[in-house]
Amino acid sequence: MKCYICAEEGKSTDAVAMCIVCGMGLCMDHAIRHETELWTGGYPFPAEKIEETLPRILCKYCAMALKKGKPKGD
Repeated sequence: MKCYICAEEGKSTDAVAMCIVCGMGLCMDHAIRHETELWTGGYPFPAEKIEETLPRILCKYCAMALKKGKPKGD
């Protein structure tokens, strides 16, 4: 698999990861590591945030969308 963003730029670079949201193949230069918060608790709402985070790989487009969805001050 090749990096989708590199392909858009006319380059051919092997992908080393996939975006967890959209599935886009990404090279080391375009893969964004994002630490995702974890919550514990029951339905209907999480009760508390866990101290540890879960690493996820995102493309620049999904990382930007995720950042826009965060409340101000986070």
